[in-house]
Amino acid sequence: MTMNNPPQTPTDWEAATATFDDEPDHGLRDPRIRLAWDARLRSWLPRRKGDVLDLGCGTGSLSLLAAGQGHRVTGVDLAPAMVALAREKLAGRDAVFLVGDASKPPVGDLRYDTVLVRHVLWTLPHPGRVLRHWWSLLRPGGRLVLVEGVWGTADPAGIPADRLAALLAPLTGHVRVEPLSDDALLWGKAVTDERYAIVATTG
Repeated sequence: MTMNNPPQTPTDWEAATATFDDEPDHGLRDPRIRLAWDARLRSWLPRRKGDVLDLGCGTGSLSLLAAGQGHRVTGVDLAPAMVALAREKLAGRDAVFLVGDASKPPVGDLRYDTVLVRHVLWTLPHPGRVLRHWWSLLRPGGRLVLVEGVWGTADPAGIPADRLAALLAPLTGHVRVEPLSDDALLWGKAVTDERYAIVATTG
């Protein structure tokens, strides 16, 4: 699996599970990388402990960090094997993991203080429609945290920050873009492509 050719079906994601955490920014096995993501996450999530919905949670690495900061976490992923690993990682924590589509998470009428999504939106059709649905899952005063990028040069794939900010503009005027390409610790290596986080708040 490469960032330019993500898995598209539950079977594809199941097949990717065995090696998913081998990527430095997926498994966060290196303490320095884990601390770098923990610090970023702490700056993106509310200071007050709350409910975090981690969509496309994979094996739960960011969920684990959020739970470690005192938040209650609900994770959703399409692949049952990923969800099983996430449940193992967060055993004993205040966390629940569900198998489901990140674009239409199976959470019913529940609402959250934060919706956290890393490297998912660019793989989905109709991103504007998906963003509107994610926005509807937020409580008043909530925030949408998106980590995205554009990968590759010859055949780039992803979603540029300016396009994502434009898609969010009809929902809120409170959008902050944070470049991440210059922080090699996040990725386990130096990178030159566009990587960023967007934090959008309801007010």
